[in-house]
Amino acid sequence: MDFDHLVTFLEIAKQGSFSRAGQKLYRSQPAVSAQIRQLEQEYGQKLFDRVGKSVRLTVAGETLLEYAGKLLELRNESLRAVADQSSNPHGTLSIGANEATCLYVLPDIFAEYSRRYPAVQISIYRNFSHKVLEKVEDGAVDVGVVTLPVKSPSLKVHNIFRDRLVLMCSPSSPLASFKSVRTSDVAEQPLIFPKMGFTRQVLDKQFRPFRSRLRVTMELASVGMIKRFVAAGLGVSVISESFAQDEARAGQAKLIPISDMEIWRELGIVYRRDRTLPRSAAAFVTLAREGVREPVVEPAPKVVQKR
Repeated sequence: MDFDHLVTFLEIAKQGSFSRAGQKLYRSQPAVSAQIRQLEQEYGQKLFDRVGKSVRLTVAGETLLEYAGKLLELRNESLRAVADQSSNPHGTLSIGANEATCLYVLPDIFAEYSRRYPAVQISIYRNFSHKVLEKVEDGAVDVGVVTLPVKSPSLKVHNIFRDRLVLMCSPSSPLASFKSVRTSDVAEQPLIFPKMGFTRQVLDKQFRPFRSRLRVTMELASVGMIKRFVAAGLGVSVISESFAQDEARAGQAKLIPISDMEIWRELGIVYRRDRTLPRSAAAFVTLAREGVREPVVEPAPKVVQKR
C-alpha cells in the first residue's frame, strides 16, 4: 500500500471533492483519480459515490476512513521512533501554536533550538489554541503552546510564559498622556478588538457593564493588523504587553496599564501524558521551559491621573 494514496483518500473525504482535494495537495485531478482507482482495486470495493458535483464515502469508504488515519499516524510514529535511535535529536519537530505566539513568543526559542539541533526540521501548525489542543490530543502534532488554563486530563501542561494585558493607543490618542487608565476611560474610545480567542473573551466580560455605549469599530483576526491600525490612530485596543514593545520603543504607540483590569495571559506547553515524546520534541520542551521568561513589567505607578 502507498501511504500517499491514503493521504489523498483522507483529503477527498474531508473536502467532498476530487478537484478541491487536488488543489490542497498540489496534484492534478487525474492524478488524484488514479490514486483512488488504485486504492479501490487494492480493496476490491468502490470508496466514493458521486452526488452532483461532490462525492461522498460509500459504506466501504466509511470503513476505510476509520483505519486510514490510524495507519498514517502509526507510520509517522514508526518514523519518529527509528529517528530517535540517534543520540542527537533529528527528524521533525511538529508543534502547534497560534499566530501571536509564533510571532512574539517563540522566535528566540526556535532560533536557539535550531542552533542546538540543526538536523531537526520544525513543522508549525498555526491555529487557535482550542484547535491546537485537538491536534495534540489526536497525536497529529507532538507539542502545543496554548493559552492557559487547559483542563484536559490526557495532557501534560507546563506553564512557560505570562504577560499582562494593557491598553495600546496611538501617541495622538486622548489617552496617550495618561499614566494609567480605567476600563470606563477605554470604553469611551473607538475600539479595535480581536475577533476571537482568549483576549476577546476577557474583553467581552470586562466591558459588559459598558456594552450599551461601546464603539467596536473593527474586529480583526490578526494581532499584527490590530497593532498597525491602532498605531495609525483608528482606535485603541487591549493587547498583551510584550506583543507591542517594538511599537512602543519606536514611539509609534503607547502602552498604558488599566488600573481596574489586572489580567494576565498565560501560555503553557502541552503534550500527551500517555505517549513518549520523540527526542526532538522532548528537547524543545526542555528548552522552552528554560528559555521563555515572563517579560519585565514595571509596576503601575500610583499617581493621580491627568484630566
